[in-house]
Amino acid sequence: MTVRNLDVLFRPKSIAVVGASSRPRSIGAMVWSQLLKSGFGGPLWPVNPKHEILDDRPVFFGVRDLPEAPSVAVLCTPPPTWPEIVERLGERGTKAVVIVGQAGERHGEAATRWRILDRDDWTARTLAAARPHLLRVVGPGSLGVMTPSLGACLGAPSCGIKAGGVAWVSGSNALTNGVLGWAGARGLGFSRVVALGDEADVDTGDILDFLASDPSTRAILLAVESVRASRKFMSAARAAARNKPVLALRTGHDDPFDALYSAAFRRAGLVRVDSLDDLLDEIETLGVGRVAASDVATVITSDRGVAALAADAFCSAGDGLAQWPAAARDALAAALPRAQAGNPLLLGDDASPADFGVALEALAPHRETGTAFVVHAPTHSAPVAEVARALIAQQRHAYRGLLACFFGCADAATRDELHGHGIPVHTTPQRLARGFARLVDYRQARELLMQTPDGLPAVIPDEIDAAQCDVRAALKSGIAELEGERAARVLARFNIVVKPGPPGPRSHDAVEIQVRLLNHRVFGPVFEFRAEGALGLPDALHEFALPPLNPVLSRDLLTRSPRARELPTDTLLAALTALSRLVCDVEQIVALRLTMRVTRDAVVVHEPHLTLGAHRKPLAIVPYPRCLEETLDWRGMRLTVRPIRPEDEAAHSAFVAANTAEDLRLRFFGAVRSFDHSQLARMTQIDYDREMALIACRTDSSGVTETLGVVRAIADPDNETAEFAVAARSDMKGRGLGSLLLSRIIDYCRDRGTRWLVGEALRENTGMIELARRVGFEVSLTEDPGVVGFRMRLCETKPGVVSEPAP
Repeated sequence: MTVRNLDVLFRPKSIAVVGASSRPRSIGAMVWSQLLKSGFGGPLWPVNPKHEILDDRPVFFGVRDLPEAPSVAVLCTPPPTWPEIVERLGERGTKAVVIVGQAGERHGEAATRWRILDRDDWTARTLAAARPHLLRVVGPGSLGVMTPSLGACLGAPSCGIKAGGVAWVSGSNALTNGVLGWAGARGLGFSRVVALGDEADVDTGDILDFLASDPSTRAILLAVESVRASRKFMSAARAAARNKPVLALRTGHDDPFDALYSAAFRRAGLVRVDSLDDLLDEIETLGVGRVAASDVATVITSDRGVAALAADAFCSAGDGLAQWPAAARDALAAALPRAQAGNPLLLGDDASPADFGVALEALAPHRETGTAFVVHAPTHSAPVAEVARALIAQQRHAYRGLLACFFGCADAATRDELHGHGIPVHTTPQRLARGFARLVDYRQARELLMQTPDGLPAVIPDEIDAAQCDVRAALKSGIAELEGERAARVLARFNIVVKPGPPGPRSHDAVEIQVRLLNHRVFGPVFEFRAEGALGLPDALHEFALPPLNPVLSRDLLTRSPRARELPTDTLLAALTALSRLVCDVEQIVALRLTMRVTRDAVVVHEPHLTLGAHRKPLAIVPYPRCLEETLDWRGMRLTVRPIRPEDEAAHSAFVAANTAEDLRLRFFGAVRSFDHSQLARMTQIDYDREMALIACRTDSSGVTETLGVVRAIADPDNETAEFAVAARSDMKGRGLGSLLLSRIIDYCRDRGTRWLVGEALRENTGMIELARRVGFEVSLTEDPGVVGFRMRLCETKPGVVSEPAP
């Protein structure tokens, strides 16, 4: 399970606290007290057989005595009580439970009541009680789940929490309390706060899935030690990072695989921060402001010394100060004759508060100047409060956003006023510059997610099948290690050139890369690349990478090397991509090691060694599913039906352009002319774990592949329901292509266990409505009188699971 019923957890209508108490410092007392202080607008029900009245509210003997099923229950009771309480709550219809406190505590009489079974046993029994009712469990050992805007404090945080735009997710209660205290002292708030505890049911991937589409969350701050379900985590993280900044702090730099976590975060579009200070600064930058970070910034200040400090801070953080165009200099000279036009912009020691606003207005038409940073130490002529009001008044002129630094001299009222207008306030230029650097990192990571790779190397499917046959035959013969000629024959199927014997003396222009495939306990099969630099220096390259790789990802990996110029990219990109295809297509390869000798002209492999096995851990990222490819003769043409690939972007753009305006309106429920690169990238670069798009294509006489139709199904993270859409090119309508594609997506969803397939169409789209009826969909009206809905049940309810109707 993933996001199922998490909406109830974050938007409860009623809350029960089981184990609510008046005993000082008990968990039940802390949870109840914080909930009362938070101002929740719905019913609050304390449950405890030892009390009758608590804070002038009647206390219920047990959950069966509650007037109705609470949306969420917070459990503050000992572990032996969890299974029965959860079962009763599930029977009544409760959909989420938060188990607060340290699950491993053994105090007083409680110890003798549950010593027979340890924590894991009680947790397992609790999950078994929850499962038939689809009831979600947070914890055990959770500090709680808090939604400040609703006053829904489902736990025992050490302080009150303001509402804000950033979500905090962590497994650590102590770290969460520390962050909440730090933020509270600075007037900062959160959209959601989640301390996951033991993650027995709801885990980091589940929360990321929910927050990815949560409109109240503008950014996500994540503190993790490890990842539990790598495929779910990677899918959820990639979905979230496409929509909003996700910053991750991971402790454990002494872990030999710490660099692998960095690689996984980068692959998912997450920005890794190295310190808690950096993560805390982003609560200010991302939670308060809406900054569309460019790669460069302009610093506006009144003092030369402050300007030098700011420039040094930006240089240390790796940021760039914008190079102004001549027109920007001329505009500043005209607007502020006494200022020293340039970057940093020096307004002068006698600058007035109004001068800061004039500078913003003068720079506004010149977008090359980037994001605006006002760095100011208070002067008699420009007090902080008056400068702040000038910034608020002229904020609309800061096209790329506005951030401020007042050297810690902004009082609480001024700070809160700036926050209220979306202007982050940092205390030092260093914090401001590092905060900006993280914004730039996110934009670059998101752009990497959207990059369209070059076409994959041409690998004949028959050769892939032959490689799989070679490996299966070896395993059947009891051979688990392939070396020499046998290994070379498998690699040759993927156009990887192997030279017999160990590598000879290396020429001055050659680079040797040691490659290993490891079967990591969390992320499954991963690559490790090591290369020495010139004169034997050890840091030419040491990187981890998660397959599948494509040329774009391979290029990104190589450019992170301190000596990237020593690594000839053109030949190496093809070799790395081919090696990735080998690992993805031949699942019996559980490990490998080899040496790649790279020159300007060629990549040659030496001493390959393949370790084989019948089973290996699944890849953390689902590769291209070649098994779904199909070639058939249809209506007098040779047609290929296959999953969409990133390199189909140009063909998909041509497909959209070839449709009539009316057909596009019927498909997209409104007027559509074309799609830009980012929109096309989302259509063609899909997560095959949750989404499938099958295209029907053919190759014309000039060898160009054209898309004739597409059918798409996007499943919810629980794989309970998938939403479909189908379209044929306008000149292909009425020939049965839509029916061909739709039947295949139905079979695909049924095979992967999706329960329901649903869709919608405009009422005037009679062709789509008739097609849906013909293939077996139930057609019904929706709340929108202009739209009809389709649904089809694909799989029966699994034993022991309560079925819910399709939406």
